[in-house]
Amino acid sequence: MERKPFKCEVCGGAFTQSSMLVNHQCIHTGQKPFKCKVCNKSFSRSSAFLVHQYIHTGEKPFTCKVCVKSFSNSSTLRLHQRIHTGEKPFTCRLCVKSFFDSSHLRRHQRIHTGEKPFKCEVCERSFSWSAALRKHQRIHTGEKPFTCEVCDKSFSASSDLLVHQRIHTGEKPFKCEICGKAFSESSNLHVHQRIHTGEKPFKCEVCDKSFSRSSTLQAHRSIHTGERPFTCKVCDKSFSRSSTLRGHRQIHTGEKPFMCEICDKLFSQSSALHTHQRIHKGEKPFNCEVCDKTFTHFSNLCSHQRIHTGEKPFTCKVCDRSFSKSSHLHVHQRIHTGEKPFTCEVCDKSFSQSSILHAHQHIHTGEKLFICKVCDKAFTQSSNLLVHQTVHTGEKPFKCEVCDKAFATSTRLLTHQRFHTGEKPFKCELCEKAFTQSSDLLMHQRIHTGEKPFKCEVCGRAFRRPSTLRQHKHIHTGEKPSMHELCDKSFTQSLYFSLHQDNHAQSKLFACNVRKKSFLQSSYI
Repeated sequence: MERKPFKCEVCGGAFTQSSMLVNHQCIHTGQKPFKCKVCNKSFSRSSAFLVHQYIHTGEKPFTCKVCVKSFSNSSTLRLHQRIHTGEKPFTCRLCVKSFFDSSHLRRHQRIHTGEKPFKCEVCERSFSWSAALRKHQRIHTGEKPFTCEVCDKSFSASSDLLVHQRIHTGEKPFKCEICGKAFSESSNLHVHQRIHTGEKPFKCEVCDKSFSRSSTLQAHRSIHTGERPFTCKVCDKSFSRSSTLRGHRQIHTGEKPFMCEICDKLFSQSSALHTHQRIHKGEKPFNCEVCDKTFTHFSNLCSHQRIHTGEKPFTCKVCDRSFSKSSHLHVHQRIHTGEKPFTCEVCDKSFSQSSILHAHQHIHTGEKLFICKVCDKAFTQSSNLLVHQTVHTGEKPFKCEVCDKAFATSTRLLTHQRFHTGEKPFKCELCEKAFTQSSDLLMHQRIHTGEKPFKCEVCGRAFRRPSTLRQHKHIHTGEKPSMHELCDKSFTQSLYFSLHQDNHAQSKLFACNVRKKSFLQSSYI
């Protein structure tokens, strides 16, 4: 056994050399005789002082033979080498979790004990790690000492800088053993693995819904509380998540630092770029267990699943109408507020939704981007194309429970149901005439205003309805799209075609009681 003749009188610790005892005694006296001339930081040991000087000189004399990574001290190199050997000699007695370093084990044990010995003097918040306290204190000081050499972005923690640098290098060192997907952060891999295990450890206390991420649970709670603690300083818009606020801020700055390498499209968030790249790859990793439909984004899957469950967690406080998506509720609320934030630069017409403005702009440009692959008919909106495609497929998934009549869209079913209920929610403010559809009210209002927005480019004649304009154009083109199969006679308007069909059927519906003669139209009597 090695002899240790030099003993500390304070704690009884024994040492083989007198110099080691002298260094040790500094712990009890608080003496730090070794001072750095560059930054004036003091140390109790000469070895610690020597290692510290490498920060200023940039010297890293200890190199890993496996990956050639260099370090400023030998102890850090020894810890690093355990990454390659897989050695984890320090084990927690409570949960059997193992660690590379004894200090990591000590920090981990505080999870079980709940100990948080490091307290912030400004806000009195406590932490289990001294490093976590130092990082937190930078919130109060605003200090961001770690700067990216590529884009000059600064960070309050070196670990945050390290993760950020992987955006530029593309490095993703953490790989899922099941599906091979790689991540730039170990925490993201840990969360991802829950997709395979099905683990959802974070449970909502109100509705018992479970989540794989604590941040998702926190954002979900705002549905119940209505809380939106993150407010934009420019436009005062509030959000339930800080990440959503960060993405929103870039609307004002116009910053889009993330570019797709395939199509050069720019994005304000790396997550948006990552989701976009799935379009090129055809990747749809999120699968519905009910109907096997796949999605590129997890949030889209969550919204889709509500079709099967019928869940509508977002309720309007004014009229109690519920929605399956928060965005749908947000748009709906503009009915009550009258807000129309999206304005057309050509005609100054305002809209409650950006998508409606985008579709409206096609009226001015004449652009029809959405083309039917079956008949080549073009549309200004993708929704109109989807509805049109049901003409070819014959699909009518929306069925009336009263009369069993089926419809291609849910909106047509809703309009149809008003015939049974007698509901006419759209009322004219001038003559109080009511309508089942908002479009019918809009057409009616043009009687009062005299507005005729649909103008013939040939003769200048204007019309209230686009359908009337389309029929009128047949006069100039000579087109007669309605042809009778028996006599090959053609007509410019469907009305005249219908009357002609009655003539073939010898349907003379209107009888004169005086002359005892029948007619096709009542105007002929």
